[in-house]
Amino acid sequence: MQSEPKPINDKNAALDALDHQLLGLLRVNARTPTATLARKLGVSRGTIANRIARLEANGVIAGYSVQIHAHSQPSGIRAWISIAVEGDKTREVVKRLLGEPSVSSLHDTNGRWDLLAEVHAASIAELSEVLERIRKIKGIGNTETSIHLQTFRT
Repeated sequence: MQSEPKPINDKNAALDALDHQLLGLLRVNARTPTATLARKLGVSRGTIANRIARLEANGVIAGYSVQIHAHSQPSGIRAWISIAVEGDKTREVVKRLLGEPSVSSLHDTNGRWDLLAEVHAASIAELSEVLERIRKIKGIGNTETSIHLQTFRT
């Protein structure tokens, strides 16, 4: 069970260019060794370890997860949830959605919907539970769900 994401500690939340580069590398592969990150960024391993610890402590890094390739779960259900966020709650909603294990990707969009979340579930019953959890997130005003039926091109 994943814990509630920590709120960002605003007094230390200012990110510099190195923080952004580090986060970009971690998004690609959160298991990249510290020595490799240090070499790619041109800093010491200690600097990387300290930066990661600070980003975790300040709630910038909310957690780590495993990404499962869609073809690894052929019997599961895949759906997309279009989400309208109330007021200025986007940051909080995004943090909560990133902590939801069934959300495999999350995208910022324009137009009628603010966010688009791809979710995976083992069954319709499990999808229903996921949708219920997501709809209860404070700051979500409205959702619309589309279930993936068939892929014609990837």
